[in-house]
Amino acid sequence: MVNQTFLDRFLRYVKIDTQSDENSATYPSTTKQFDMLNLLVKELKELGVKDVSIDQYGYVMAALPSNLPTSDKVKVPAIGFVSHVDTSPSASGANVKPQVIEKYQGGDITLAGDPSVVLRVSENPELKHNIGKTIVTTDGTTLLGADDKAGVAIIMTAIQKLINTPSILHGDIKIAFTPDEEIGAGTKYFDIPKFGAKFAYTVDGDTPGELNKETFSANSAIITVHGRNIHPGSAKGIMVNSIRILADIIVRMPKDIAPETTEGYEPYIHPHLVNGEEEKSTLSILLRDFNTAGLDVLKKKLEDIIAEVQPLHPKARIELKIIESYRNMREGVEKDQRVIDYLWDAAKRAGLEPKWVPIRGGTDGSKLTEKGLPTPNIFTGGKNFHGKTEWLSVWGAEKSVETVVNLAQIWVEKSR
Repeated sequence: MVNQTFLDRFLRYVKIDTQSDENSATYPSTTKQFDMLNLLVKELKELGVKDVSIDQYGYVMAALPSNLPTSDKVKVPAIGFVSHVDTSPSASGANVKPQVIEKYQGGDITLAGDPSVVLRVSENPELKHNIGKTIVTTDGTTLLGADDKAGVAIIMTAIQKLINTPSILHGDIKIAFTPDEEIGAGTKYFDIPKFGAKFAYTVDGDTPGELNKETFSANSAIITVHGRNIHPGSAKGIMVNSIRILADIIVRMPKDIAPETTEGYEPYIHPHLVNGEEEKSTLSILLRDFNTAGLDVLKKKLEDIIAEVQPLHPKARIELKIIESYRNMREGVEKDQRVIDYLWDAAKRAGLEPKWVPIRGGTDGSKLTEKGLPTPNIFTGGKNFHGKTEWLSVWGAEKSVETVVNLAQIWVEKSR
């Protein structure tokens, strides 16, 4: 297991069910995440990485010591690479059956496990750039787990290359694998001083060459409707059906600021989870805007909807709760241009034409940057995260491995 290709590692990792659970009260939210986290501890030690540890929360941290002459070690700051092991609650991560397509010939791909699920070129223009290359898809019954097991495999493969090629000079390299990123809790107990990096990079993006230095700012909203239940046979004038009231709220949500109608820097309001019965119903909502102040505008829209619906149901009680999630990383990563300039150079050195693309989502790097550790994001080659049509460009992932290795070298070249 020590010397493996990226693809070998990736195919092993995606078969481990690590789905997180946003309704759990534990941390990590699911104990099965430890299956992969403990495996990574074992594999890091087998590679010869030092100071490998795992704590009660599941954070795996390790260090690859600098191979520079003693006189140069103090000049090169420690840099870190971070990926998360959990997969999204949006689709099953159990019994993943990755489908490896070598020398992809182009065209739509009907997925073997469910022929109704089709990977369409019209929806995936990046497929055209992978004709003749190897791609990995799902079988149509689960997600793939490239988000972010591709990132984990990329970091492990890059570390393997640095160890096996001592002629590649590098400073101290810090490694971290985290749980629960998909439910917004990936850095809840992350110990930045213990990690020891001055700058870091998450490997959690998608299209090859796309680099990320800004994310949405994000809040979550929960609307709770309190009604009254009674037997339907004698409900007239008494029952207050919270489900119907919640439906009145949902139908008033603006359709022009939804994920399915927005792109680029446009904000959105996204109702994504409903739980309820007559007595009580809840609606979970994602609020996203690249401008942090815009989150208050989105909150006001929800307040206005509630103010409109409440008089229609005077016997009900409607509550709105706002929970802060993460903030746009841009201001933090631009405080020291080196962290993004060197990333750009590393991608170019890998033979790519890099471009900065805003993330319509968040990464562990969002919160790490907010806490003082500048952490932009690197592509993995994966696409269609969180769903059954998720797929991965192996070529793109291998270019990410090159980019990580290049970063280690560039920090040395620019700092000595």
